[in-house]
Amino acid sequence: MTIDISQFFQAFFDETDELLARMEKLLLAIDLAAPDTEDLNAIFRAAHSIKGSAGTFNFIDLSDLTHLLESLLDKIRKGEMAIKAEHIDAFLAAKDVLKMQLNGHRHGETVDQETVADISMLLQSLSQHAALHPLAAATESGGEPAASAMHRYRIVLPQIAEDDFNALAAELGLLGTISKESIDDNGSALVLDTGKSADDIAAICLFVLEPDHFEITRQAETPLSTVSAEEEQQGYGFFEPLEPVAQTGPAMPPAEELGYGFFETFKPYAEAADAAPISGSTASSMTDQPADEGSAQEKTAVRQQADKPAGNAESSSIRVGIEKVDELINLVGELVITQAMIEQRTNALDAAAHERLLNGITQLTRNTRDLQEAVMSIRMMPMNYVFSRFPRMVRDLAAKLGKKVEFVTHGAATELDKGLIERIVDPLTHLVRNSIDHGIEMPAARAAAGKHETGKLSLSARHQGGNIQIEVTDDGGGLNREKILAKARQRDPSIPDSMPDADVWQLIFAPGFSTAETVTDVSGRGVGMDVVKRNIAAMGGSLDIRSASGGGTTISISLPLTLAILDGMSVRVGGEIYILPLGYVIESLQPASASIKQIAGQGRVVKVRGEYLPLIPLYQMFGIEPRFTDPSEGIVVIVESDGKKGALLVDELVGQQQVVVKNIESNYRKVAGISGATILGDGGVSLIVDVSALLRSSRKVNDDDALIAS
Repeated sequence: MTIDISQFFQAFFDETDELLARMEKLLLAIDLAAPDTEDLNAIFRAAHSIKGSAGTFNFIDLSDLTHLLESLLDKIRKGEMAIKAEHIDAFLAAKDVLKMQLNGHRHGETVDQETVADISMLLQSLSQHAALHPLAAATESGGEPAASAMHRYRIVLPQIAEDDFNALAAELGLLGTISKESIDDNGSALVLDTGKSADDIAAICLFVLEPDHFEITRQAETPLSTVSAEEEQQGYGFFEPLEPVAQTGPAMPPAEELGYGFFETFKPYAEAADAAPISGSTASSMTDQPADEGSAQEKTAVRQQADKPAGNAESSSIRVGIEKVDELINLVGELVITQAMIEQRTNALDAAAHERLLNGITQLTRNTRDLQEAVMSIRMMPMNYVFSRFPRMVRDLAAKLGKKVEFVTHGAATELDKGLIERIVDPLTHLVRNSIDHGIEMPAARAAAGKHETGKLSLSARHQGGNIQIEVTDDGGGLNREKILAKARQRDPSIPDSMPDADVWQLIFAPGFSTAETVTDVSGRGVGMDVVKRNIAAMGGSLDIRSASGGGTTISISLPLTLAILDGMSVRVGGEIYILPLGYVIESLQPASASIKQIAGQGRVVKVRGEYLPLIPLYQMFGIEPRFTDPSEGIVVIVESDGKKGALLVDELVGQQQVVVKNIESNYRKVAGISGATILGDGGVSLIVDVSALLRSSRKVNDDDALIAS
């Protein structure tokens, strides 16, 4: 039966994306002065995994490039050459090209073959200029390198599937010359002539078998010899020649370069080691490595865990398409609405006569709410999904501008709804770029100001009530008040000098506003900050700026944790019920007649604790016949958005409740002043008010109202 492997492409794409992201993160964290060996091994393993998977799915372009990347990484991790900044740059550039090739296979995007060729040549060039390994240097200078004796091992295996046996034998064959011995129906044995140790053999076997399911026995000594080319072509003595196999996939590198995907450089067994049976669980007892390097058994266990992420992940997680999660959330939302309808219809029942029924409905309500919270948590993702995108961008942009920037994150584990996480990436990207370009000074300027030459840029996230607070902070020069005011007066000469700092900082969000003296590919066009604020507002969030001259700038973004469920206040206007998002509501009151004022050209305002707020009649906004037109007879709800307050006039307050948000645009069309809809417990549809939009449009309504009143 032929298997269509294209059904597994998506899993390959997702896994490769994760491996590339892991590689980039590790590369950016490498200390060139003292690189961590485990990090280098982890980067190598990621490249090797990508190459193997790409070869399996016949993505030859990916496997060819990762082979070059893997070969250079192998020389670095083995100490044959010192890692330098140029290597990191080359590895990061290769990662970008691999991502481009991956998108080419996944989405059919164009792949720049010239760039691929350039990176391939760069990796080959760096690999060829490797500094000689001490052992190789000793050989070139006439010294005699220490000879590594060949040993013969007999590996007794249980009865396993033929494919698993062939794969295991192929991997073991990379260590030397291998042949097969038949035993009986209960298993078979392999004989391996190699200069490697029993630990090396055991480590390979552990990828297929349990520790106590195989046995390795050291046989009589074999004189040092080399395997002939003919024997290599014959496929270790009993396999088909490798040449035809290689022609159907990426070229197999030499065993020394391959590194077997998961091993460090191994030391051979001591010459005097006795021939003794070695089980998978005790194979490490014969190593001659120094004690401070740790036991081979411990290293093997670590490598097993590092190199088999998929196996471990399958037992604790599962990949599910986001469309399935959205469908599940929608169904749970419908269940919540149905439960609310049942609860509302049973409120009129006699509690004594229907005690068991009402108790069951109470239990249903509790379980439904728990189910809703559990399902909603599925969409929650850690902010690290966003934060992990920025170290590379900060590094590249700082280098381009000639600045030194240290990038740190806090609260990367803080969770946010997936839909919001995807939408927050672009605004945060713009804010981070602005902080590097406009905020953090050049090293010389920082030194002259008594600061460290390296600026600090931080991204942080934390929960605050029902919202998430995201902050972008730099220790740069801060916002220039005079420069901002001067630029703003070019548009509006009436701006006073006495304007508070908080209001001055908000001027930078005006469309087309920019204080950059020159236009570059980084900034200066005045496009971006207004879009940032508009996008944040569209997500139900707000944006605040704190800045001090010479002390840096902090931009705070406040967002709801999710847009799928909303805590709202139900208000009645005429025969309609509207939902006000609770995050915008400050208080509600019934004003006295004396508190209502008419201001020429401004419409009506209501005085609340010495502050005059514009009065926004909802019935006028939505064309509804109200019960009350006099504010002193109705209810005024004080709301605030983006630092601006307003007073919404409604007939009465119905209550506070949690509602499931439905998209009104996909079912009808966009309605001014409305952000969504929900279904009430009685089955009726209630519209969710877009408070920010109402406050922005209140000026026009009040002007019209003033004209009518006059």
